Amino acid sequence: MSSNSALYIATTALNAQSTNLSMISTNLANAGTVGYKAADMSFRTLITDPYSQNSTSSGGVTYSSTQNVAMQGLVESAGSSTDMAIDGNGFFVVSDTANGENFAYTRAGGFSTDSEGYLVNDSGYYLQGWPLDSAGNAVTAANGSVSSLEVVNVSAVTGSAAATTDIGFVANLPADAAVGDAFVTSTEAYDSLGVSHTIDYAWQKTGINTWELSFSDPVSTADPTITTGTSAGGPVQIVFNPDGTLASTTPAQVDLTVTGWTSGAANSTITYDLGTVGRADGLSQYASSNGSNPAVDLTSASQNGLRLGAFETAYIDNSGRIVATFDNGQERPIYQIPLATFNNPDGLIAGTGNVYLASEQSGDYVLNNPGHGGAGFVMGFALESSTVDTSKELTDMIVAQQAYSAASQIISTSDDMFRELMNAL
Repeated sequence: MSSNSALYIATTALNAQSTNLSMISTNLANAGTVGYKAADMSFRTLITDPYSQNSTSSGGVTYSSTQNVAMQGLVESAGSSTDMAIDGNGFFVVSDTANGENFAYTRAGGFSTDSEGYLVNDSGYYLQGWPLDSAGNAVTAANGSVSSLEVVNVSAVTGSAAATTDIGFVANLPADAAVGDAFVTSTEAYDSLGVSHTIDYAWQKTGINTWELSFSDPVSTADPTITTGTSAGGPVQIVFNPDGTLASTTPAQVDLTVTGWTSGAANSTITYDLGTVGRADGLSQYASSNGSNPAVDLTSASQNGLRLGAFETAYIDNSGRIVATFDNGQERPIYQIPLATFNNPDGLIAGTGNVYLASEQSGDYVLNNPGHGGAGFVMGFALESSTVDTSKELTDMIVAQQAYSAASQIISTSDDMFRELMNAL
């Protein structure tokens, strides 16, 4: 082997180790990058004349880097309701514009809402999902193609109003009231347009352990002087046991029908839950807590109606759905997040912003709901950590530095040999 060959071999070593150091530097720089997958360098011998019988035939080293994209990173809890991590196979589908073009795939689930309501991750990529209707069903056919996806915009959704159909009472009627005494309580109820109304209830003691409940016509909650509908139902006969628990109601099912809403809403039927017979979990009859001034003690009156709600925030549920919450207490899923899986995820092409592009080596994508078709699960309030092992990278850096220094010494020695040769001529 000539000095010239030694110089060439050392040059390939310098090139390989400098590239190795660059890869190590990239890994260390991304040790805190959400969803980053560490790259590894592999080296191979390079023989310039593989058919030579000379055991000292000149050679060198060649190299290649691989990124273990399929490796699972540690899933850690996060503070944002729109942060999400993938536990298992798959990638989020994202695009680099709000128009849903130039699709890419990522494990970086640190999404937040931008000024226009889009869910964007730390690299500026827009999350894609299948929109859901108010019943949680897909609006468009989830045909397995990215063309069926939409850019997720959480602020574009609006809440809805709901008519009150059920009201439940937890109240004590005063056992120490005189026969003929009457008391009035009231509750709020909503029509189908979400308009608030107030209904009064007259409780009259008709005998020992017996009461009668009557309903008033609803009035406007904003202006109680305005009657807003016509009530039909009642009076209800209520009987208590000697121990103060509910004995019976007549009728057994208490319904109130309201017609002619002045708001233009549909007629309403409200079913009342007055408690369980033989128990004091709804209505009860015990001595009044007011002592000498008996009164109906209305502890709670629950109802299921809703006014129109404005969007408040969003979170990710265990099914990988984006759930919107509204200021009226309503919650409903608005998007399903699919996961894209590949036959060979390590064959994906890495792009800027911790995203990947499909290649011939990776194969084409397959879209599935989380937990189906080999896809992993989406976890809310969580992020996937980088797979970089800092201690390993520092060790590899020392080895690369030593190999680089050794190759540099070979070049220096070869230079000395050439100098000696030139001096001898």
